[in-house]
Amino acid sequence: MTIAKQHDDSNKLYWVKQNLVTTGFPDVEQALRDPDGLLAIGGDLSTVRLLDAYQRGIFPWFNEGQPILWWSPDPRCVLKPGDLKISRSLAKCLRQNKFQISYNTAFAGVLKNCAAARDGVADTWITNAMKVAYLNLFDMGYAHSVECWHEGKLVGGLYGLALGKVFFGESMFSKESNASKVALVNLVRRLMCLDFILIDCQVHSSHLQSLGATPMRRALFIRMLAHYCNHEKLDRLAS
Repeated sequence: MTIAKQHDDSNKLYWVKQNLVTTGFPDVEQALRDPDGLLAIGGDLSTVRLLDAYQRGIFPWFNEGQPILWWSPDPRCVLKPGDLKISRSLAKCLRQNKFQISYNTAFAGVLKNCAAARDGVADTWITNAMKVAYLNLFDMGYAHSVECWHEGKLVGGLYGLALGKVFFGESMFSKESNASKVALVNLVRRLMCLDFILIDCQVHSSHLQSLGATPMRRALFIRMLAHYCNHEKLDRLAS
C-alpha cells in the first residue's frame, strides 16, 4: 500500500475537525477499498487523538506537505507473539550474541534512523510533526523503542506503542544485517513474558511475512482491540 497523494473520492472521506477530539472518527467499515483503508483526513496529532485512533484500529500515515491521513486497512497485518518465525541464519546470529539490546534508552535515535531516506527515496511518512507526536507519546510512557547496538553504535531498532496487551509496531531500521530482526525477536520474547496478545504490523510486507506476520480481517482485529487494548501503560519492557 502506498500513501495517497490525490484521490478522486476524497470528497467521500470524513474530515476530522482540527483540535476537536470529541468529533472522533467514523466507523472503520467506512474506509475506502482503494487505496485500501483510507478512512479520514485532517485533525491533529495530539496525544489524546492518537490514543483514541489506535484503540479504534486507526493510524496516521502521510507525507510531508499532505494533510493528515488516517488509515484502517482490511485485512490488517498482525503478528501473534507465539507465531514468530526465526530462520536458521537469524537463529545463528542470535547465538553469536553479536548485538547488544536495550529498551527505551535511545528513542529519539531510533526515530531519526527510521525516518531517514532509504534506497534513494527522499520522502518519509515520519514527518517532523510525527516525530514530535511520538516523542510526546514516549515522554508519557506510551511509546517504546528497542535498540540494537554493535561496538557502541546504534545499528538497528524499532519503535511503537503499547496499549493494554497490544503492541502497535510503527517502524524499524537496520544498518547491519539482521539488526532489526534481532531487535524484534527480543521485543517479542519480552512481550510474551508480559502476556501480550498481539503485535500490530499495520500493512503487509514480505519482510514481516518471513517473520511470521499474517493477515487478519479488520472486523476480528477490531474485536480483539475491544478486549485487549486500553490506556494501560507498559511499566517495564526490559527484564
